[in-house]
Amino acid sequence: MKVRYDKEVDVMKIVFSNHKIAESDEEKPGVILDFDAQGNIVSMEILDASKSITSPLSVDYEVAGIEN
Repeated sequence: MKVRYDKEVDVMKIVFSNHKIAESDEEKPGVILDFDAQGNIVSMEILDASKSITSPLSVDYEVAGIEN
């Protein structure tokens, strides 16, 4: 999984797999979901990210059930 924030265009993209995107859909205003040919989610884009994400320049990653 990759998380990329482009400050110049204020877009955050979360990539879940490297499958080819076959279809994109704006589920809610400002949230674009990309799907492969089988309907699996490939990535998600959040437009105007700084308006809806508290801190788009930092990411916390957590796996449930694993102690640090």
